[in-house]
Amino acid sequence: MSNKVIMLGNEAIARGAFEAGVKVSSAYPGTPSTEISEYLSKYDEVYTEWAPNEKVAAEVAIGASISGVRSMACMKHVGLNVAADPLYTFSYTGVGGGSLFVVADDPGMASSQNEQDTRMIGRASHVPVLEPSDSAEAKEFVKIGFEISEKYDTPIILRTTTKLAHSQSTVELSERVEREPKPYERQVSKYVMMPASAIGRHVVVEARDNAISTDAESLSVNRIEWGDKNIGFITAGVAYQYVKEACPEASVLKIGLTNPLSKSLIEKFMKEIKTVYVFEELEPLIEEQVRAMGFDVIGKDAFTRQGEYSANMLRRVLGTFTGEARAKQTTPPRPPILCPGCPHRAVFSVLSKLKMHASGDIGCYTLGAVAPLSVLDTCICMGASISALHGMEKARGREYIKDWVAVIGDSTFLHTGVNSLINMVYNKSSATVIILDNRTTGMTGHQEHAATGKTLKGEDTYAINLKELCIAIGVPRVLEIPSFDTVEMEKALKAAREDDILTVIIAKAPCALIKGLKFPSFCSVDKEKCKKCGACMKIGCPAITKNEDGTVKIDATMCNGCGLCQGLCKFGAIGMKER
Repeated sequence: MSNKVIMLGNEAIARGAFEAGVKVSSAYPGTPSTEISEYLSKYDEVYTEWAPNEKVAAEVAIGASISGVRSMACMKHVGLNVAADPLYTFSYTGVGGGSLFVVADDPGMASSQNEQDTRMIGRASHVPVLEPSDSAEAKEFVKIGFEISEKYDTPIILRTTTKLAHSQSTVELSERVEREPKPYERQVSKYVMMPASAIGRHVVVEARDNAISTDAESLSVNRIEWGDKNIGFITAGVAYQYVKEACPEASVLKIGLTNPLSKSLIEKFMKEIKTVYVFEELEPLIEEQVRAMGFDVIGKDAFTRQGEYSANMLRRVLGTFTGEARAKQTTPPRPPILCPGCPHRAVFSVLSKLKMHASGDIGCYTLGAVAPLSVLDTCICMGASISALHGMEKARGREYIKDWVAVIGDSTFLHTGVNSLINMVYNKSSATVIILDNRTTGMTGHQEHAATGKTLKGEDTYAINLKELCIAIGVPRVLEIPSFDTVEMEKALKAAREDDILTVIIAKAPCALIKGLKFPSFCSVDKEKCKKCGACMKIGCPAITKNEDGTVKIDATMCNGCGLCQGLCKFGAIGMKER
């Protein structure tokens, strides 16, 4: 019986952690890294959890490592920003049991607010970075990463990208290797990073960098594939696959350890090849170091620093592209939009009616920035909606922010929004915050969080009560309003606009896509009563379209029966029917 299976990159990473004997994994969901923890949670031998944010996830993994077991923390690239504080210090302390930070970059920004290159953080924090190129390597690099981590007393970053995370290739399965926890030994100079200890550990880190760089030539993750010596490529990660597809005869230096680089391997390769291209997505991390070694290469002067690479991009630069231009689109582009029955639409419809601005955050509700709702004015990072609104108030005064609110999801509020709200309370804000509580982490695919009452493994647990939490930190006015009660929502927003008091409104309604949620009714239009006023169209529900005569129709297969459009129709043309 074959032990080879086809796996997604993220599934392969989870399998690698299982086989490597990982005991603890903590994460915060973030596309394209989310599925790693979901797959890993299926292995009962590994403790897995959703943490409130990436900093907490990192610290959980660090604590497990210090106790002597192999541990892992998973996040997307912007999540590493949140986890950077403990990561930089963990680089100094080193590990007990091996420890991996799995970080998924998003070239092309399929679901992110920037194109950050995690390799740069690895270099700045003196943390080695491994970069697999397919699912098979993803699994093996996890295991190799733990070996390097323990051999050199260092945390490791396993860097993936969207393409690798969500593409499939063949993986050969192995058995799990159980490992006894390393005996704990109290070492103040190693694990207590007060200045006196940190000064000594910095020296250790530099020596470690040099040792890994020297040994990197013999690591299995780095290799030279000799071919035509007139043209060669230095490449890493999924970009390696594009090189092999576009230039199968070329010589290739495939770098699996992108920090620190093996200088001896680069020198060996460069001396043999006439023309060398450095083909790496995003930042010129490899290119700049090769140039600093005194070698002339072709890199970002020919290739972009933006977006995902492809084999055709390489062919175009080499002048070997022969493909035909894509056929013109015959269907109009479809911009992203809130789902039918989304509770955020109801809240945004009230904000739009009142001509209010919203300081936004990261989540599905970011779509409130686009037409026809057009109420979101900012989106910076997780938790920033509340802090930014507070800054506006302190900069311009209460009168300026009367027509502003901050909107934030329940998961994001627990991620970093609660800290911002504490700051509002402490520094005497009088602004209005709306927590869009849809009972899940919606944008990344409906993961549990600390207020849902379920763990990553689906077990029942205590659910944080958001209203009681807000009251406990001192918010003077906290209201809970059903998201679809637009009358009550409008009343509350008008009162908050007039009253000089910090107000939190918790808009409660589950995400329409939560598994198991049933919708017994749907909205239907009486064509004879429709006055073609278009009021129901203003909310941008994709279930509502126009007939050729200007009347509206509602697709019963898409409608979730939220009734928002029904409340907007002044002529009684929209009714509710049972399925």
